[in-house]
Amino acid sequence: MEKLNTEPNWADIQAAHQAIVPYVHRTPVLTNQNINKLTGCQVYFKCENFQKVGAFKIRGATCALLALTEEERKKGVATDSSGNHAQGIALASKKLGIKAHIVMPQNTPSIKLNAVKDYGANIIRSGNHPDDREKMVEQVVADTGAIYIPSYNHYNIIAGQATAAKELIEEVRILDVLMAPIGGGGLMSGTAISTKNMLPNAQIIGTEPLGANDAYLSLQAGTIVPNQTVNTIADGLRTNLKDKTFGIISKYVEEIITVTEQEIIGAMHLIWERMKIIVEPSSAVPLAALLKQKKRFKNKKIGIILSGGNVDLKNLPF
Repeated sequence: MEKLNTEPNWADIQAAHQAIVPYVHRTPVLTNQNINKLTGCQVYFKCENFQKVGAFKIRGATCALLALTEEERKKGVATDSSGNHAQGIALASKKLGIKAHIVMPQNTPSIKLNAVKDYGANIIRSGNHPDDREKMVEQVVADTGAIYIPSYNHYNIIAGQATAAKELIEEVRILDVLMAPIGGGGLMSGTAISTKNMLPNAQIIGTEPLGANDAYLSLQAGTIVPNQTVNTIADGLRTNLKDKTFGIISKYVEEIITVTEQEIIGAMHLIWERMKIIVEPSSAVPLAALLKQKKRFKNKKIGIILSGGNVDLKNLPF
């Protein structure tokens, strides 16, 4: 896999998919008649909660590490993450024999922290604000000489994340709308590129918590507007867009729908209860958006990326 210095094109995404296939699961696409009835749509869920490390992040992490030179691999890698990217880097590093240093905020759910420990990574704790994490990882890179692998603002990461939507579209073939959650925007960027290339007439819609709505504000303003607060249960979506992800999202994503905390919890509960699968709050955000505007999407075929299933079972919201 080559290191990408520009926005991934379709050939890049195909190459990324071929490169990571030995290291990731091809996750199932599920439907549920109860949810179809409630929404008035045919909804196809790409279940990245069944992915290795319990989230889509292993796709981008593997793609990024495979692009490192032998000399870079010897230096090790460093990243900062609230959990799922941390697990992705930790596991991919373990498989490829690379030392990983991972900065994790104090409010990281214990299930994600423990998983990273189990994969053998070196964990460094930071404050909870994204700025705290970034300052800490800069220090780690300075101290260790490790190669910094950001959690989303990286073209190989984006190309890897694009493979989830690629697989969904390959299986379902026709979709009117494709929805994904937005945190830093790596998954949404990759989803948008795959969708534009495979289903150019489909709508691409981002979804985001109202309590961490920088992407919504940024799209409205035409420039990056960072979160002033990150008050959301969706811990995977507390990060800010950066230049690479904002550039792709502003080009391809038609709209971003924001949802409240109660709407997220309600959608999460619905998935657990009706589909009998575990998803984390971030995964429930697209369904919450669909339920919020279901009249608008009536009778359409909707693809949703369920981004992950790493939930602290001792701290459920219902």
